[in-house]
Amino acid sequence: MLNKYARGFFGRLFSPPARLLIRLGVSPDTVTIIGTLGVCFGALVFYPLGQLFWGTVVITVFVFSDMLDGIMARMLERNSHWGSFLDSTLDRLGDAAVFAGVAVWFFTGGANVPIAVAALLCLVLGSLVSYARAKAESLGCSASVGIAERSERLVAVLVFTGFTGLGLPEQVLLTVLVLLAAASAVTVVQRVATVYRQTRSTV
Repeated sequence: MLNKYARGFFGRLFSPPARLLIRLGVSPDTVTIIGTLGVCFGALVFYPLGQLFWGTVVITVFVFSDMLDGIMARMLERNSHWGSFLDSTLDRLGDAAVFAGVAVWFFTGGANVPIAVAALLCLVLGSLVSYARAKAESLGCSASVGIAERSERLVAVLVFTGFTGLGLPEQVLLTVLVLLAAASAVTVVQRVATVYRQTRSTV
């Protein structure tokens, strides 16, 4: 849903820097890799140090590269399987780093085990959400259903983790993570059921 409404706005916003990078000879793949490294740095360095707000700021800046590389690819009229594979794979690496960083902090200095466990559940279930769709599509099925898409999960964890760093009660972050884990679990079930119906109909 976020992708649907944000694509037009961010497309106009990032078109000028995309053109500049293309003129400078920077490739979309380079932007993808740098963006992922930045996200991992913010999540795995700032978060474990307890810098939840500044970690979120760093991550958010680099998350926008995910839109920038796509705009650049369209401007260059590139629609390669490699670019799509690289972007999708590194997106999952970045997402995992975010939840892992939250978990590390709350297992250690943050001293809030329920939040840490909820973050790990989000990491595992979020990976299952992505895997279920990818595997379904590799089998010729469609599994794009669900209530917990990647963009919604990422926005929610970043917003509430950042505000927790500014003093928002930790219970709010715990509630959000539990809801995200539950929504991811529901999405996995929805995708499994959808693929089951499609495969049964071909028997």
